[in-house]
Parts: sequence; C-alpha cells; structure tokens
Amino acid sequence: MYGDRETVRRILTETGDTWAVVGLSSNTSRAAYGVAQVLQRYGKRIVPVHPKAETVHGEQGYASLADVPFPVDVVDVFVNSELAGAVADEAVAAGAAAVWFQLGVVDEGAYARTRDAGLEMVMDRCPAIEIPLLERP
Repeated sequence: MYGDRETVRRILTETGDTWAVVGLSSNTSRAAYGVAQVLQRYGKRIVPVHPKAETVHGEQGYASLADVPFPVDVVDVFVNSELAGAVADEAVAAGAAAVWFQLGVVDEGAYARTRDAGLEMVMDRCPAIEIPLLERP
C-alpha cells in the first residue's frame, strides 16, 4: 500500500488546493478529464499540464510543470509508470508538497525519492474515489 488512509486524508484536506494534473488534456474520454472535474467540485484549483498546454475546465494549461508560473501544492500524475518517476522528480524540484500517482501508476523508486525529499506521496490510488470517502464517518 503506497499511501495509508491518514496520508490520503492529509493530502486531500490539508496540503493545499492547487493541483497540477499532469496528463490532463481536453480529451473528455480520458480519466484525467473526469478526475479533474471531481477535484474542482471539491474546491480544488486544477492546473492542466500536458504538452498541448490546452485550457481545460476553464483553467489555463501548461506544457510542463516547470512552465507553471505559480506554486502548486499537489502534483497528480496521469502518465504511465515509465514516465511517472521523472514527473515526481519535477514535482520535488517545483516545491510541491505532495505527489499523487493515479491508479495503475507505480514506481517504487520514485516513491522512495519523493518521500526522502520530504513530500507526501500516494501511489496507485485515485483522489476522485478517495475524496468522497472522507465525508463518511
């Protein structure tokens, strides 16, 4: 398990409300599109990060994390596992407080590096599934 319940809760409720969603484009059939909508519904500001730098859900997109001109709190990663470690390293360099690898995205080395750098991290989980569960006692 890469992210116990308490870590999940902290990231979703205490870490901050600006979420860079890496892999988010205007393609409505992709999971990132729907997850970003859920995050917005729960009061998160989403920042699309995708090579196309498209505006998605009313938010300006950026081609890379390094291009985002303001701090992000959480980096939500929708790229495949082979590319995810580099994104986690970029998140550390950008000063993010947490990294979240989506369902099916696993890189144990990136998990260790990110945690060693002092960031919270969750892997192989989905915030759109987890955030509604916080409302339950």
